[in-house]
Amino acid sequence: MYDLETREHALALVRQGRSLNSVSKQTEISRSAIRAWQVRLKPVAHTTDCPRCKHEPQPPENPAAYAYLLGLYLGDGCISPLRKGGYFLRIACADTWPGLIDACADAIRAVRPDNSVCRVQRQGCVMVTGYSKHWPCLFPQHGAGKKHERPIALEPWQRETVDAHLWEFVRGLVHSDGCRMTNWTTKIIAGERKRYEYPRYFFTNKSDDIRKLYTDTLDRLGVEWKQPNAYNVSVARRASVALMDTHVGPKY
Repeated sequence: MYDLETREHALALVRQGRSLNSVSKQTEISRSAIRAWQVRLKPVAHTTDCPRCKHEPQPPENPAAYAYLLGLYLGDGCISPLRKGGYFLRIACADTWPGLIDACADAIRAVRPDNSVCRVQRQGCVMVTGYSKHWPCLFPQHGAGKKHERPIALEPWQRETVDAHLWEFVRGLVHSDGCRMTNWTTKIIAGERKRYEYPRYFFTNKSDDIRKLYTDTLDRLGVEWKQPNAYNVSVARRASVALMDTHVGPKY
């Protein structure tokens, strides 16, 4: 364990333009520890262009887009600090769904209209990437380690935003870690076995907290669900699937 003075000294060396390697050698502190402190301790410039940094914090710009982007971030997103300052928000979107890639980029622009957005091709996916100094302000769930290995909870102001846009939040979660699929089974009808197909929505996430955010929201929307195994949530009831089709729909 390191005290606050030691941690701030290491970060001050990094802010001078020193590499994590050289700071690690000088202080005998691991690079991973310093990198984690950059996330948790590095002050974010308090400027009026960030709604959360104002003297009286405000909801995010375009709260509906924010609720959707929050769902995408909790599923397939990460925030990475840059050595020269600021952060990249990255959302992984499969090449299979070009409409999702466009929707993700539109949401980032709507939430941070003055910051850049780009698309970086990776094998099998596009990393939709937005730069801002204020992503940790807008997504306080950001931290060291994988999301399913640490607690994930919404801040009160995030909860208020999600409460006002429940379906956008669900849509973001499904578009990141969910899918609409067609299952089939067989039934005996008039003495003859026939194939029967039915649609269902699946959501898969290793984080107990993120799955609970999803299922709690479904409960509020009157959508019936089941959890058939440790990580999956299924919506298969006809009326509930119809609701999901109306407000979420398949990825495209």
